[in-house]
Amino acid sequence: MAGHSKFKNIMHRKGRADAVRSKLFSKLSREITVAAKSGMPDPAMNPRLRLAVNNAKAESMPKDVIDRAIKKAVGGDADSYEEVRYEGFGPGGVSLIVEVLTDNRNRAAANVRTIFGKNGGNLGESGSVSFMFDRMGEIGYPAKAASEDRMMEAAIEAGAADAEFDPEDGHTVYTAFEDLGAVVETLTAAFGEPKTSKIVWRPKSETPVAGEDVAKLMRLIDALDDDDDVQTVFGNYAISDEDLEALSA
Repeated sequence: MAGHSKFKNIMHRKGRADAVRSKLFSKLSREITVAAKSGMPDPAMNPRLRLAVNNAKAESMPKDVIDRAIKKAVGGDADSYEEVRYEGFGPGGVSLIVEVLTDNRNRAAANVRTIFGKNGGNLGESGSVSFMFDRMGEIGYPAKAASEDRMMEAAIEAGAADAEFDPEDGHTVYTAFEDLGAVVETLTAAFGEPKTSKIVWRPKSETPVAGEDVAKLMRLIDALDDDDDVQTVFGNYAISDEDLEALSA
C-alpha cells in the first residue's frame, strides 16, 4: 500500500480531481447502500454502516447524498450487490487484492481479468496472494490530533495491534479485524472522530518497485480503480518518493 495515497495526490494534480471525486462518491454510496441493506439503516445500530458513513464524511460527501444512499436501501429499490475478492500480480512482482461490489459477477470478473492482462499483470486464483496480507482494521487521524507518543500510548491502551506516524499522512492505527469497533470507540473518546476507519488488507512485507515498473504498476492500479465495480485495491508495493514524483513530471 505504500505510496498509494501519494499516487492519488499526483493524479489529482494532473487535473483528474473532479473525475476521481465523482467516481469515489459513487463507490462510497454503493458501500453505504449495501451496508444499510445488510442490517439496520441506523449507523448507531449498524457498525458497517457507521464505518461507511464516517468514511464518506471524511471525503466531504454531502449529507443529502449520504441520506439518499441509505434511503435507497430502506426503500427496497437498491440493486443486489455481491462482494467478490480477486487476487493477482502486477509489474515488479507486486501482489494485489481487488475488492469488488457488483450486481453482475460475470461482468466484474471479465473486466478485472482484462484490466490485469492489458496492464502487465496476471489474475491469480483465490488465495494466491491473500496469505501475504493480514485482514485488519485501520484508523486514521491527522497529524495534529496528537503527538506521536500520545497516539501510540492511547492505541496500546485501546488494544490496538500497531500504530504508525507520518508527518504528511498523520497517524495510522491498526487493530485486529474484530477489535476495530472497540478501538475506534476508545480513540474517539480521547481524540474525537477519526478521519477514517475501515477494514484493510495490510501486507506482511513489502515488495520494492522501481524504474519502469513504477509507471506500469500505477497504470494497472489506476485502471482497476476506474472500474465501476471495483471498490478498493490493496498492494504490497513500496515506491520511493522520487519515483512517485517522477510520474507527475
